[in-house]
Amino acid sequence: MKAIIVHGWDGRPDTGWFPWLKSELEKRGFEVSVPQLPDAGKPRIEKWVPVLAKAAGAVDGNTYFIGHSMGCQTIVRYLASIDVKVGGAVFVGGFFLRLTGLEDDADVQETDRLWLTTPVDFAKARARMKKSVAIFSDNDPYVPLDNQNDFREKLDSEIIIEHNKGHFTEGDGVFEVPAVLDAVLRISGKK
Repeated sequence: MKAIIVHGWDGRPDTGWFPWLKSELEKRGFEVSVPQLPDAGKPRIEKWVPVLAKAAGAVDGNTYFIGHSMGCQTIVRYLASIDVKVGGAVFVGGFFLRLTGLEDDADVQETDRLWLTTPVDFAKARARMKKSVAIFSDNDPYVPLDNQNDFREKLDSEIIIEHNKGHFTEGDGVFEVPAVLDAVLRISGKK
């Protein structure tokens, strides 16, 4: 089985809960990659999706994606671009509806606008996954809980609400997210 962990805006593969999850999945027999997406401080769909596609390589029903924040959008957009069904995805702090608490910086606002207004083929992405789970925090300063509706209604994701995890970042003191590991193991049949 293969797992690809996809960081979000300003993210890096070696921070937060990614190293812990990579290690836990490898202990259970997964081949895990955590690609660095280009220009993470100024993410763009047309750059991130092709890099994810290249990092993922050949995918099949034993391939699982785990995304954080903008990494969730990247995964969904990638899945809408392929013609193969994968095992599934776990989305953590993902969004399609809106973001809050962002800086008033012009670059930040432009990035936000591009990701929120560029159309997504949810139906095709949904058809490319056997199962998906979307995990949110009840005190996320950037991703309000109403973002869960798109995951539930458009991607048929199981919804899990964690308490006091912020945006699931190192800055929030989050270095392990057992709910993510549990979700990957459940949808992959390893649990």
